[in-house]
Amino acid sequence: MEFLFTEEQLMLRDSVRKFCNKELNKEYVRWMDENVDFPPDDLWKKICDMGLMGLAIPEEYGGAGRGIVDMVIASEEIATASSAVAIAIGAAAFGTKPIVEMGTKAQKEFYLPKLANGEIKFCMALTEPSGGTDILGAIRSTAVKKGDKFILNGQKVFITAAHVADYIMAIAITDPAAKRHKGLSIFIVDAKSPGITIKPIKKLGIHACGTNEIFFDNVEVPEENLLGQLNNGWLQLLMVLNPERIVTAVLSLGIAKAALRDALEYSLQRQAFGVPIGKFQILQHYMADMAIEIENARNIIYKSAFLCEKGMPYHMEASIAKIVAGRASEIAAIKGMEILGGYGYAMEYDMQRYFRDYKQMIFSPISEEMAKNMIAQWIGLPKSY
Repeated sequence: MEFLFTEEQLMLRDSVRKFCNKELNKEYVRWMDENVDFPPDDLWKKICDMGLMGLAIPEEYGGAGRGIVDMVIASEEIATASSAVAIAIGAAAFGTKPIVEMGTKAQKEFYLPKLANGEIKFCMALTEPSGGTDILGAIRSTAVKKGDKFILNGQKVFITAAHVADYIMAIAITDPAAKRHKGLSIFIVDAKSPGITIKPIKKLGIHACGTNEIFFDNVEVPEENLLGQLNNGWLQLLMVLNPERIVTAVLSLGIAKAALRDALEYSLQRQAFGVPIGKFQILQHYMADMAIEIENARNIIYKSAFLCEKGMPYHMEASIAKIVAGRASEIAAIKGMEILGGYGYAMEYDMQRYFRDYKQMIFSPISEEMAKNMIAQWIGLPKSY
């Protein structure tokens, strides 16, 4: 397996890194965490002008036509600068892969160019109050056919960027009598439709990319807004969920890298007993552990992306990446807090933000425990739930 980047990929990495150094400096990211629930319009325009929203969109629809490895390269740089901005980009572009893979010609021609240039934003509405990991058992939202429309009712929760989305990719039951995996469908819902109410959820971290509840009350969805095949939404949705785990792993990787960077800088500047604290063996071990976890996470993330791009099975690797990268962010944030001591607990330093932000990546989009259950099944053990 080739882990070296091509010249084009190195250029992409360097250009995104340069963008982050200029537009996502520490002071600005800290300001966003304290003042906004989504990247400001001027920053968003710069993100779109960079072509970051259109990386995975085919060139014929105004995108760059790049693969998932390139997306991971760009996401790693952005997540290291700001996990919230990286999540915002991923959430707003959530409609891209489903529309590319499942959309009609008309849907592709209408939505993809607008996604590519940042004219519109998407969000995916899947999780419901009665359960997150148990999607099939928890889903209650329904879409009932009525003439040339579907009538959508239900509630979604923990939906990232719903408050700024122009369109909601909503999953609902369309055949109540069928087994659940054969009775779900996916719809593109105009967020301005009557009957939609969106409420913010206050949360501990990732402040600069808000999370929300969505209520659907007799929302009319034109039948041409059905995405993919009727009642086959679950099987089609699976192709979105595995790449999502890779992207989530990249977010954890970015947090871990930022925490190690700050811990290293601090340890070389802070003096105790007449020497920099970075000279103390125990703190060196802390940072060595952080570096080890980061390297392990990075390797499995890029292996997963490589397999995905080559059309090879990668579902187990993606789940492993999600776990390994989550652990890397946890170790880096906790050890980083200990290295900075009281300053790690102070809001003027960024370590407290890494500590707050990493936790969302541990249980999202699936819990570490559920990912382990799935891995156990894939290696041949019986179903445990």
